[in-house]
Amino acid sequence: MPSYSAPTKDTQFILHDVLNVSDAKIPGYDELERDFTQAVLDEAGKISSEVLSPLNAVGDTEGCVLENGIVRTPRGFKAAFEQMREGGWPGLDMPEEYGGQNMPYVLGTAVGEMFSAANQAFTMYQGLTHGAAGAILAHGTDRQKAAWLPKMVSCEWTGTMNLTEPHCGTDLGLMRTRAEPQDDGSYAITGQKIFISAGEHDLAGNIIHLVLARIPGGPEGIKGVSLFIVPKFLVNEDGTLGERNGVACGHIEEKMGIHGNSTCVMNYDGAKGWLLGKEHKGMRAMFTMMNEARIGVGMQGLSQADVAYQNAAAYARDRLQGRAVTGAENPDGPADPLIVHPDIRRSLMDQKSFVEGARAFILWGATLIDRAHRAGDKEADGLVSLLTPVIKGFLTDQGFDMTVQAQQVFGGHGYIEETGMSQFVRDARIAMIYEGANGVQALDLVGRKLAQDGGKHVMGFFDLVKSFIKDNAGQDEAYDSDFLDPLKAASKDLQAAGMYFMKNAMSNPNNALAGSTDFMHMFGHVCLGLMWARMARASRAALDAGTGDTAFHETKLATGRYYMARRLPMTATHLARIESGADTVMALDAANF
Repeated sequence: MPSYSAPTKDTQFILHDVLNVSDAKIPGYDELERDFTQAVLDEAGKISSEVLSPLNAVGDTEGCVLENGIVRTPRGFKAAFEQMREGGWPGLDMPEEYGGQNMPYVLGTAVGEMFSAANQAFTMYQGLTHGAAGAILAHGTDRQKAAWLPKMVSCEWTGTMNLTEPHCGTDLGLMRTRAEPQDDGSYAITGQKIFISAGEHDLAGNIIHLVLARIPGGPEGIKGVSLFIVPKFLVNEDGTLGERNGVACGHIEEKMGIHGNSTCVMNYDGAKGWLLGKEHKGMRAMFTMMNEARIGVGMQGLSQADVAYQNAAAYARDRLQGRAVTGAENPDGPADPLIVHPDIRRSLMDQKSFVEGARAFILWGATLIDRAHRAGDKEADGLVSLLTPVIKGFLTDQGFDMTVQAQQVFGGHGYIEETGMSQFVRDARIAMIYEGANGVQALDLVGRKLAQDGGKHVMGFFDLVKSFIKDNAGQDEAYDSDFLDPLKAASKDLQAAGMYFMKNAMSNPNNALAGSTDFMHMFGHVCLGLMWARMARASRAALDAGTGDTAFHETKLATGRYYMARRLPMTATHLARIESGADTVMALDAANF
């Protein structure tokens, strides 16, 4: 059975030595002292490895079962969910006013990575609730917040988001679910939603669905969509649960992965709901939830890559296969361990350099969210908006690739369910699809985010990279050649791609859209290159100061050099693909595919 060890040491390094969170001048960050974050991460790591990780395979093999309209979650999930509630983990970064602990989002993100790596399907129940509560917090009335948030923050009640319908996925303007106004100010919601994660289960007393629907007489298309709060059980004036609402699970989807999470077909038959936000402005309210969810899904790509890598590295150290080409390294044994072979090393270095770079990237992104929300920083808000499709799309594409590489280390044993590597691959695959498929993320990045506010935010990103290189150049020749020069070259590739879009997209928009996924990956590589340059600077400073943990920092530098030398140059390949234009992409008639 696979194991999981929380990356508390690496997370602490990123938080305090790279991001310097306790000195970040963001409200609430003064509480993030090393001892405090260490205590939180240690406890989260303990729960992850001792409680959640052992249930991961259970959830995968048992799955969820629909019985008489109620979904039964896998063995052990209810007890673990209660333990999470008792520990206050679901409300770690939610407002104290509603029962949360008001910790910064960056700490919630660090903890969330651990929980997701240990058991992604389980963690989705509270993760979706967090997103739904965030949408109510941002767009609800005071009465709605008081009615729903306290029990959602504690996860006594859970939450969902209901967008997709059988005939429409990404194009939500085609949805048919309707909301009929009622005399008491509520709405009767009727329609069917599919692919609803955690839509029905036995972990909480109530489930609060956020449902997109149309009010009759509204505008056509996406502009006529509104968002509604639709509880599984109606709630009485005194806060107790009343009668069952007109919403039911009609079917549990049979999926490739995340079997421990109930993915439901939800049927709404005149269910009572209440408008959240303004009429016909449902997408604005829903995007509050979806943007947070997209950051969380990017984290899932990282988390599955990490747990898969941990197990692949352990296997490579122990499994005896063949001899090192330079001479036996285990002469007293029948063979050398797998890890002596260069191609196994290449695979493990791909995985390790991605995981550690991605962790820094997503924690940096979380600090931008905190800076935007807690300090009202509009530049940070614009930058994280630009980076959201990169975090979601790049980290999940690469995260899936890394789980496949980790599985490959096991050879045939990786294909056998007993080792657990198959589950990591299958669970990671969904992250590329939900919360906006990665092709849509790439289109959003190129078609909307680059030009947002006159291109201010992408230019701000380039300035950030340039300033970092300028401020750190010339102090150490090895650092310049190993880290700053590759970062400069990759950033120039990214700028060249942007210039190509500007020059060629007006005459033929397909020239930009055909290169959108390549651009998203270029952007992701540059972001990880920036993170590795920042981490290398921090590790060099620690070594110069005489750190007591030389091995950690020397390993960090060696891993960073690998990324800069072997992974970051992919930006040149992506640029060449982009500059080839759309002609070859669009050459065939539809009938010829």
